[in-house]
Amino acid sequence: MLVCGKNVLKETPIKDIHKVYLRENFKDNNILNYLRDNRIKYELVPDVRLNKMVKANHQGIVIDVNDYEYFKLDSCLEEDFVVCLDHLEDPHNLGAIIRTCECAGIKSIIIPKDRSIRVNETVMKISVGAINNVKIIMVSNINNALKTLQDNNFFVYTADMDGVNYQSVDYAQKRVLVIGAEGAGVSKLVREKSDVIISIPMYGKINSLNASVSAAILIYGMLKR
Repeated sequence: MLVCGKNVLKETPIKDIHKVYLRENFKDNNILNYLRDNRIKYELVPDVRLNKMVKANHQGIVIDVNDYEYFKLDSCLEEDFVVCLDHLEDPHNLGAIIRTCECAGIKSIIIPKDRSIRVNETVMKISVGAINNVKIIMVSNINNALKTLQDNNFFVYTADMDGVNYQSVDYAQKRVLVIGAEGAGVSKLVREKSDVIISIPMYGKINSLNASVSAAILIYGMLKR
């Protein structure tokens, strides 16, 4: 997988890096010394080649890394707070949610195998290294995963319209926060599987927030209770 950016390079485990491509006349001695000190292979190439390799703003550096290895559901059963994303499709949202989870001390995010964004170069870029401290768990069926979590004493709190104010809820010690897809929200089956539907009060004319913004508000709101 090809990822890019100076911060991504510094946050990527050295063992996962195959090779680094730098633009010709690359001037950042800190990066060059980092590559040499850690014996990381690198090559100087024309900027046009970097532009073809990745779509994002690469800052003159593209890194060839191992594909992301997803975790299994049982890796999070002993945790207290897990985030589940119901068929999220925007890599920017996933990257931002990963970053928020890392900052909040949440170690695991669940995503479905089908009809969902995967960890790609954009997610890596937006997460700014946080992906290396948060486990992304891929499951075949979200509803089955939620049932397993409930069987292990988790309460499922799903963000959707017409729920109770998230600020008024007395949250269980072991909790799952479910965030729905952009536009479509959570599926009917996920809503039915949930223990509590929670909502963020809306006081303006627009009745919804971006998925990553909603996740950030709810994650920190739930941490306080």
